Amino acid sequence: MWNAPIEAWGPDTATSMILVILALMLFISGRLYYTRRKKAYFSMTLSIILMLIHNMLRLYWQATGGLNDLTGFFDDLLQAVSFVLVNLGIYQLYNPTKRRQYIYFCGLIVLALGVSVFHFYPTTSGNAQQAALLADLPINLYMFVLIFVCAYMITPMVGQQGKFQTIMTLFFAKQTAHTINTYMFAGEHKWLTLAEWFLPIGYICILFLLLFDRIVELMQAIYQSSITDGLTKVYTRKYFDKRVAQYIRLNKKVAVLFSDIDNFKKLNDTKGHHMGDEMLKQVALIMQQEAEDSGIVGRYGGEELVVLITDPDTSPAKLAENIRRRIEEETIVTVSMGYSSFKKGNTAQQLVKQADEAMYKAKKTGKNKVVRFGA
Repeated sequence: MWNAPIEAWGPDTATSMILVILALMLFISGRLYYTRRKKAYFSMTLSIILMLIHNMLRLYWQATGGLNDLTGFFDDLLQAVSFVLVNLGIYQLYNPTKRRQYIYFCGLIVLALGVSVFHFYPTTSGNAQQAALLADLPINLYMFVLIFVCAYMITPMVGQQGKFQTIMTLFFAKQTAHTINTYMFAGEHKWLTLAEWFLPIGYICILFLLLFDRIVELMQAIYQSSITDGLTKVYTRKYFDKRVAQYIRLNKKVAVLFSDIDNFKKLNDTKGHHMGDEMLKQVALIMQQEAEDSGIVGRYGGEELVVLITDPDTSPAKLAENIRRRIEEETIVTVSMGYSSFKKGNTAQQLVKQADEAMYKAKKTGKNKVVRFGA
């Protein structure tokens, strides 16, 4: 296969592969922009549209005899503008964009337009082919400037630095191969030509992975924020009830601990809501640490925190006492706790209610204690 003529590998093959990947990226980013209206998705969608147009035009130009002065100008310009917009989109995936950043990226595009105009600047040196090469030199050199500027400025600002640096490296390698092949070998070096055609495939593939991975990260973050309490970082009541119901449906041997911070209203009134919030976070953290290997923690409302014990080998009484003791020793508050274990015929609502009733009994009989339902 490697002995086949280079034309058999042709630019049409590489461009067609790039178009398929870009079409997938356009569907993803376009859909996200339509549903979420984020600036990052708009920039990515716009840049992908430009890259699609650029590569479709390349297919057309290749089919109709290659590049001339005018099409060569648009080819270089579209590459530069789409490259800037891709980097803007990547930056926006991780950072809010203010006026200063817009000015920065718009300035890079304006410079690309200005440098591209040199394509039509008349030159009298050399023959027509040499004049054409000199006319394209400014925009080719400017692409290297863009690569280094974007890599230097954006790399520290994004999460997936490895993928972003790989993207920059592949684009730099492609641009280097193009420049050396054009100005030293008149476009006739076999391996450099192959690099020009197929390095962009790697560039587009890694760009697709970066976009996809970032979207997965954002979706996970959105989901996580929807099921966790903003203050204590434990699960919300809705999610907690859902998990209890799930285990009950499966007839699993579970238990629920229900806790309430003692004298919480007095704490808020005397030391302020900030101290109340701080105590809530400390109590929640202790409960998470103690229940890490045996269940999940949720905030049921106000100062009420709950634990779903899913490990059948964990003693609810022992776990509750460990939590109560640590809170008393490590914070300025105490908690009253009640617990109830699942019995056949219980519903999820009944199990939680029983633990709540046991906690209420602990409150009424002295506070800072653990009470089992039915005791």
